[in-house]
Amino acid sequence: MAGSKGSKYYDIFLKFKVWLENTKGQGILGDGKFELLEMIDKHGSLSAAADKMGISYRKAWGNVKEAEEKLGFILVEKHRGGAQGGNSVLTTEGKKLVEAYKELLVEFDESIHQITKKFFNKINS
Repeated sequence: MAGSKGSKYYDIFLKFKVWLENTKGQGILGDGKFELLEMIDKHGSLSAAADKMGISYRKAWGNVKEAEEKLGFILVEKHRGGAQGGNSVLTTEGKKLVEAYKELLVEFDESIHQITKKFFNKINS
């Protein structure tokens, strides 16, 4: 909340989104694709990650491939089935990117909280 109860700003919130894009302005990775990568890492499977997110396997794989093409490196290693079934794992670069993104969001959240507090204090005075 941005103001005290009864304030005209009581039900107003400041939101922000963070994503990566290339120099052409094309989006590469945002919240949804980062969540997909986290789910792949957590479940060890692109299929399971897609199921958990309620998207098709085809869409999930397309999102990963598109991001990899725009980044220029592999994010997910896919191993086909066999007796034990297949799996998908993040590459070292993929893990580093996801971890750095999570840390960045924490830092943004902390900074935005302070900035937002200052903003709403100013307009509520």
